[in-house]
Amino acid sequence: MTRKLIFNVLAIISTLGILCWMVTDFYGGMAIYFFSYAPLILTTLICYIISLIETISSVIKNGIRNSKIKLYFHSILLITIVLFNVLQSDLFKSKRILTATLKDDLFYYTLVFKENGTVDNEISGIFGFQETIKGKYKIVGETIIFSKVPYDNDFIPERLLIDKTQNAIFMIQDKNGNFTKKKEWLNYFEIH
Repeated sequence: MTRKLIFNVLAIISTLGILCWMVTDFYGGMAIYFFSYAPLILTTLICYIISLIETISSVIKNGIRNSKIKLYFHSILLITIVLFNVLQSDLFKSKRILTATLKDDLFYYTLVFKENGTVDNEISGIFGFQETIKGKYKIVGETIIFSKVPYDNDFIPERLLIDKTQNAIFMIQDKNGNFTKKKEWLNYFEIH
Protein backbone atom coordinates (compact mmCIF):
# COMPACT_ATOMS: atom_id res chain seq x y z
CA MET A 1 0.00 0.00 0.00
CA THR A 2 1.21 3.43 -0.80
CA ARG A 3 1.32 6.24 1.73
CA LYS A 4 -1.35 8.18 -0.22
CA LEU A 5 -3.75 5.22 -0.20
CA ILE A 6 -3.23 4.65 3.54
CA PHE A 7 -4.06 8.28 4.38
CA ASN A 8 -7.05 8.28 2.00
CA VAL A 9 -8.45 5.19 3.76
CA LEU A 10 -7.67 6.73 7.17
CA ALA A 11 -9.55 9.92 6.21
CA ILE A 12 -12.56 7.95 4.98
CA ILE A 13 -12.80 5.58 7.94
CA SER A 14 -12.14 8.19 10.63
CA THR A 15 -14.61 10.67 9.10
CA LEU A 16 -17.32 8.01 8.88
CA GLY A 17 -16.59 7.03 12.50
CA ILE A 18 -16.95 10.64 13.68
CA LEU A 19 -20.20 11.00 11.69
CA CYS A 20 -21.60 7.85 13.32
CA TRP A 21 -20.64 9.18 16.75
CA MET A 22 -22.35 12.51 15.95
CA VAL A 23 -25.57 10.68 15.08
CA THR A 24 -25.63 9.25 18.62
CA ASP A 25 -26.49 12.78 19.81
CA PHE A 26 -30.03 12.03 18.60
CA TYR A 27 -30.15 8.86 20.72
CA GLY A 28 -29.39 10.10 24.22
CA GLY A 29 -26.16 12.08 23.86
CA MET A 30 -22.65 11.77 22.56
CA ALA A 31 -21.05 11.68 26.02
CA ILE A 32 -22.99 8.57 27.03
CA TYR A 33 -21.73 6.73 23.96
CA PHE A 34 -18.22 8.10 24.51
CA PHE A 35 -18.10 6.52 27.97
CA SER A 36 -19.59 3.29 26.63
CA TYR A 37 -17.24 2.96 23.66
CA ALA A 38 -14.27 5.10 24.77
CA PRO A 39 -11.46 3.02 23.22
CA LEU A 40 -13.17 2.89 19.83
CA ILE A 41 -14.14 6.57 19.81
CA LEU A 42 -10.72 7.73 21.08
CA THR A 43 -9.00 5.71 18.38
CA THR A 44 -11.31 7.22 15.77
CA LEU A 45 -10.67 10.75 17.08
CA ILE A 46 -6.89 10.26 17.08
CA CYS A 47 -7.02 8.82 13.54
CA TYR A 48 -9.15 11.76 12.42
CA ILE A 49 -6.76 14.32 13.91
CA ILE A 50 -3.76 12.57 12.29
CA SER A 51 -5.63 12.45 8.99
CA LEU A 52 -6.61 16.13 9.21
CA ILE A 53 -3.03 17.22 9.95
CA GLU A 54 -1.73 15.06 7.09
CA THR A 55 -4.40 16.44 4.73
CA ILE A 56 -3.48 20.04 5.55
CA SER A 57 0.24 19.37 5.07
CA SER A 58 -0.46 17.45 1.84
CA VAL A 59 -2.51 20.34 0.45
CA ILE A 60 0.29 22.80 1.32
CA LYS A 61 3.01 20.59 -0.23
CA ASN A 62 1.22 19.01 -3.22
CA GLY A 63 -1.85 21.17 -3.83
CA ILE A 64 -5.57 20.40 -3.78
CA ARG A 65 -5.53 18.15 -6.84
CA ASN A 66 -3.51 15.41 -5.10
CA SER A 67 -5.65 15.43 -1.93
CA LYS A 68 -9.20 15.42 -3.32
CA ILE A 69 -10.55 12.35 -1.51
CA LYS A 70 -9.26 13.47 1.89
CA LEU A 71 -10.56 17.01 1.31
CA TYR A 72 -14.00 15.71 0.32
CA PHE A 73 -14.37 13.64 3.46
CA HIS A 74 -13.04 16.31 5.83
CA SER A 75 -15.33 18.85 4.14
CA ILE A 76 -18.31 16.52 4.54
CA LEU A 77 -17.66 16.34 8.29
CA LEU A 78 -17.31 20.12 8.65
CA ILE A 79 -20.49 20.72 6.62
CA THR A 80 -22.34 18.11 8.71
CA ILE A 81 -21.26 19.81 11.95
CA VAL A 82 -22.52 23.17 10.66
CA LEU A 83 -25.82 21.62 9.47
CA PHE A 84 -26.41 19.83 12.80
CA ASN A 85 -25.90 23.10 14.69
CA VAL A 86 -28.19 25.04 12.36
CA LEU A 87 -30.92 22.38 12.56
CA GLN A 88 -30.72 22.23 16.36
CA SER A 89 -30.95 26.01 16.68
CA ASP A 90 -34.21 27.95 16.66
CA LEU A 91 -33.50 29.33 13.20
CA PHE A 92 -36.20 27.29 11.44
CA LYS A 93 -38.59 26.92 14.37
CA SER A 94 -41.52 29.00 15.55
CA LYS A 95 -40.65 31.94 17.82
CA ARG A 96 -40.32 31.25 21.56
CA ILE A 97 -42.82 33.06 23.72
CA LEU A 98 -42.04 31.50 27.11
CA THR A 99 -39.25 29.32 28.47
CA ALA A 100 -39.15 27.74 31.93
CA THR A 101 -36.96 25.12 33.59
CA LEU A 102 -37.51 22.62 36.41
CA LYS A 103 -34.31 21.32 37.98
CA ASP A 104 -34.13 18.09 39.90
CA ASP A 105 -31.08 16.18 41.10
CA LEU A 106 -30.46 14.34 37.79
CA PHE A 107 -32.28 16.25 35.03
CA TYR A 108 -33.27 19.69 33.80
CA TYR A 109 -36.69 19.85 32.17
CA THR A 110 -37.00 22.96 29.99
CA LEU A 111 -40.41 23.79 28.56
CA VAL A 112 -40.17 25.94 25.43
CA PHE A 113 -43.56 27.38 24.48
CA LYS A 114 -43.81 28.63 20.89
CA GLU A 115 -46.11 31.01 19.03
CA ASN A 116 -47.61 28.23 16.89
CA GLY A 117 -49.09 26.40 19.91
CA THR A 118 -46.38 23.76 20.21
CA VAL A 119 -44.19 23.14 23.23
CA ASP A 120 -40.90 21.27 23.48
CA ASN A 121 -39.82 19.62 26.71
CA GLU A 122 -36.03 19.63 26.36
CA ILE A 123 -34.71 17.13 28.90
CA SER A 124 -31.00 17.31 29.77
CA GLY A 125 -29.33 14.87 32.10
CA ILE A 126 -25.97 13.73 33.34
CA PHE A 127 -23.31 12.56 30.88
CA GLY A 128 -24.82 14.63 28.09
CA PHE A 129 -28.18 12.85 27.99
CA GLN A 130 -30.66 14.79 25.86
CA GLU A 131 -34.23 14.13 24.79
CA THR A 132 -36.96 16.37 23.42
CA ILE A 133 -40.64 15.52 23.82
CA LYS A 134 -43.11 17.59 21.84
CA GLY A 135 -46.58 18.67 22.88
CA LYS A 136 -49.38 21.13 22.13
CA TYR A 137 -50.87 23.78 24.37
CA LYS A 138 -53.07 26.83 24.67
CA ILE A 139 -53.04 29.59 27.27
CA VAL A 140 -56.33 30.61 28.88
CA GLY A 141 -55.77 33.54 31.23
CA GLU A 142 -52.85 32.42 33.40
CA THR A 143 -53.45 28.72 32.84
CA ILE A 144 -51.57 26.57 30.35
CA ILE A 145 -53.74 23.72 29.06
CA PHE A 146 -52.05 20.91 27.16
CA SER A 147 -53.92 19.12 24.40
CA LYS A 148 -50.83 16.89 24.16
CA VAL A 149 -48.67 16.79 27.29
CA PRO A 150 -44.93 17.00 26.50
CA TYR A 151 -44.01 14.02 28.64
CA ASP A 152 -44.59 10.29 28.42
CA ASN A 153 -46.21 9.83 31.85
CA ASP A 154 -48.11 11.97 34.36
CA PHE A 155 -45.06 13.85 35.69
CA ILE A 156 -46.27 17.02 33.94
CA PRO A 157 -50.03 17.48 34.44
CA GLU A 158 -52.46 18.65 31.76
CA ARG A 159 -52.79 22.10 33.39
CA LEU A 160 -50.12 24.50 34.65
CA LEU A 161 -50.40 27.94 36.24
CA ILE A 162 -48.25 30.90 35.15
CA ASP A 163 -47.34 33.17 38.08
CA LYS A 164 -45.38 36.11 36.67
CA THR A 165 -44.94 37.74 40.08
CA GLN A 166 -42.93 34.73 41.29
CA ASN A 167 -41.43 34.06 37.84
CA ALA A 168 -42.73 30.50 38.01
CA ILE A 169 -45.05 28.01 36.37
CA PHE A 170 -46.69 25.90 39.07
CA MET A 171 -47.85 22.35 38.42
CA ILE A 172 -49.24 20.94 41.68
CA GLN A 173 -52.95 21.29 42.51
CA ASP A 174 -54.71 20.58 45.79
CA LYS A 175 -57.87 18.47 46.20
CA ASN A 176 -60.06 21.43 45.18
CA GLY A 177 -58.15 22.00 41.94
CA ASN A 178 -56.38 25.14 43.19
CA PHE A 179 -52.72 25.48 42.36
CA THR A 180 -50.17 25.47 45.18
CA LYS A 181 -48.29 28.75 44.74
CA LYS A 182 -45.52 28.08 47.23
CA LYS A 183 -42.18 27.31 45.61
CA GLU A 184 -41.08 23.87 46.73
CA TRP A 185 -38.81 21.25 45.24
CA LEU A 186 -40.26 19.77 42.01
CA ASN A 187 -43.52 21.74 42.05
CA TYR A 188 -42.63 24.58 39.69
CA PHE A 189 -40.73 25.58 36.55
CA GLU A 190 -38.58 28.72 36.86
CA ILE A 191 -39.34 31.20 34.04
CA HIS A 192 -36.27 32.68 32.33
